[in-house]
Amino acid sequence: MSEHTPATPRQKRTGLTSTGARKAASKSNRSRAREFALQALYQHLVGRNEATAIDAFTRDLAGFHKADAAHYDALLHGCIASAAELDALITPLLDRKMAEISPIERAVMWMGVYEFQHCLDVPWRVVLNECIELAKEFGGTDGHKYVNGVLGGLAPRLRADEVAADKATPSGAPR
Repeated sequence: MSEHTPATPRQKRTGLTSTGARKAASKSNRSRAREFALQALYQHLVGRNEATAIDAFTRDLAGFHKADAAHYDALLHGCIASAAELDALITPLLDRKMAEISPIERAVMWMGVYEFQHCLDVPWRVVLNECIELAKEFGGTDGHKYVNGVLGGLAPRLRADEVAADKATPSGAPR
């Protein structure tokens, strides 16, 4: 290095962006599927577009090939097909009308409830964490706190045995 070239400090590689969101390279194929499903559900909620049109558009987006397509399909089509049931579970935990909830937070909560009910291979804490991360990355300033409160309130009801087992296990202890 010449004496005229200033040394720039190397950035630490933490897998996080400066905002705390996970970098694309550190995301799993399921995390990517959730991101694409969130974008698709947003189109459904805001644009009232049909699932097949949304699906065709989303599959053409850059990076979709790195996503778990089966998980994406389950989330997109499952959430749209069971929207009324998902809303019925979410609504009692809201402190405002559903119409006042951001479409991003609503879609994230739909996905969380759907995964709690239908994706039993995904631990409830992973579902909750993934939804909080999506709300942080795409939602409003404190939207992730709202998502956490609602999904955290539904987890004991929708995954009762799993939540109870977690509460019975001391932190850090192997199961």
